[in-house]
Amino acid sequence: MIDFVEGNVAYLDSDYVVVETSGIGYRLFCPNPYLFVQDENKKRRFYTHHHVREDAILLYGFATRDERDLFRKLLDVSGIGPKGALAILAAATPEQIVLAVQQENVAYLTKFPGIGKKTAQRMVLDLKDKLQGFTPSAIIPAADYAADVRKGEFAEALEALEALGYTEAELQKVKLSLRELADGGANVEQLIKQGLAMMMRG
Repeated sequence: MIDFVEGNVAYLDSDYVVVETSGIGYRLFCPNPYLFVQDENKKRRFYTHHHVREDAILLYGFATRDERDLFRKLLDVSGIGPKGALAILAAATPEQIVLAVQQENVAYLTKFPGIGKKTAQRMVLDLKDKLQGFTPSAIIPAADYAADVRKGEFAEALEALEALGYTEAELQKVKLSLRELADGGANVEQLIKQGLAMMMRG
């Protein structure tokens, strides 16, 4: 079992980062790889989940142990695989996910990619009693969940674009369009891709 990988962030792609350590590059699939743009060529520790299946051996990387542990708990839910668990963690913070489960907020959980009503209900049933250690100190009202997620994703996308070298003046040209996409439910990866496309079109 590989519990964590520590090394220089060599490069990243839309769904993974590559961490170089001792001459070996480890591909780690992450919820939001572009969040680590500022860490390229810098030393960073990723907490990992080693996933083995018949046709592949994969490593999933996370910024914190809590995020990694929540990923593992999501995998225990029937109907949620690694890709689905990553999509959930990419769309909200661990605190927001845990609070939604604890408050049985099925309507919020169904906003995650690939999560229908039955799977959301299964998340509540399977996880509610298993997330006591993840209880945040502050309770966020259920009505504020979606707005908080949209604001966070919009801000993260702008930070990633800025880290890629775009100036504030350039970002101003696409902010309105990106905000509309975020309000419409686009996640961080989609916002970054759309932002890059708009920049290229000028």
